[in-house]
Amino acid sequence: MGLIDQDMIDELNLLLKFPASSLMQGLKIHHDASQSVVHAAERLYSKGVITQPDGGYLTDLGVDLAEHARHVQSALSMKLN
Repeated sequence: MGLIDQDMIDELNLLLKFPASSLMQGLKIHHDASQSVVHAAERLYSKGVITQPDGGYLTDLGVDLAEHARHVQSALSMKLN
């Protein structure tokens, strides 16, 4: 397995945009979104992570991945003294 590529970064960034406080809230990717966001959503949908190719809700897999992404983000955001 190699390094994290730009597609993965785009997918992780999109996962982090889903609300952490409620599974009843989703996202809608609008037609004026950047192509990287549109393509990230399409890839996440094809992987079974979100329910619609233009956003929707997180699947069970998506909930798990978003939680892990938040942990990674939090750990890497910690400031060192």
